[in-house]
Amino acid sequence: MSSKIEELQVYLNTHLAGKFTSSVLALGELTLEIPVRSWLDVCNFLRHDEQTQFEQLSDLCGVDYIAYGQAEWDTQASSTGFSRAVQVADVDLFDFDQVKLKDEPSEAEAGKRFAVVLHLLSIKRNMRIRLRTFCEDSAYPVVPSVVRIWNSANWYEREAFDLFGIMFNHHPDLRRILTDYGFIGHPLRKDFPLAGQVEMRYDPLQKRVIYEPVSIVTQPNVPRVIRQDQPSIASQERDN
Repeated sequence: MSSKIEELQVYLNTHLAGKFTSSVLALGELTLEIPVRSWLDVCNFLRHDEQTQFEQLSDLCGVDYIAYGQAEWDTQASSTGFSRAVQVADVDLFDFDQVKLKDEPSEAEAGKRFAVVLHLLSIKRNMRIRLRTFCEDSAYPVVPSVVRIWNSANWYEREAFDLFGIMFNHHPDLRRILTDYGFIGHPLRKDFPLAGQVEMRYDPLQKRVIYEPVSIVTQPNVPRVIRQDQPSIASQERDN
């Protein structure tokens, strides 16, 4: 007997044919990948159709796929621990002009960098679904707003705009929500510097907050690993 989520996948394949590019059912979760042009049509259907009734938007976020699938460190795991991490990248993975995207996801391979992902809940049907769409233009990422379908998307879309720079067409009040009004850039983009662009402090002489160049020295993050050729502290204590 098929589960409700499998029945939902069959139902959507029939009634939304041509509206999405992929339908993946994995680990009991259904994910639809939708072109931007069909974004509102699919969302409206899932919200109002009698057999779906996804009346609650529980989450919406942005994703930056600029270096998806690229590994800076190569490790080997075994029953005794992890090998020493070795840097194997031929290019600087923080120079995003050199990064070549790998196979997944397909839209990112085609050069689409930013995506919007949302999670829906049908309380009446007791089902969940995940939707994803890629922005057509990576230089100016734009997705239609779903605030008119789910009002709870208001602050989520503002957050995605603030942190990723994704624009949402017809959003009623699209402005920053977490960073300062004068903040430069979008802090969750992969090419945003870890130390930020500027730092701020209160100047007692000027009696106001001022912005200054960042004084923090950026250092690379090295993963903490366990070497296979050295016994653990616990084993050393046990042997002694």
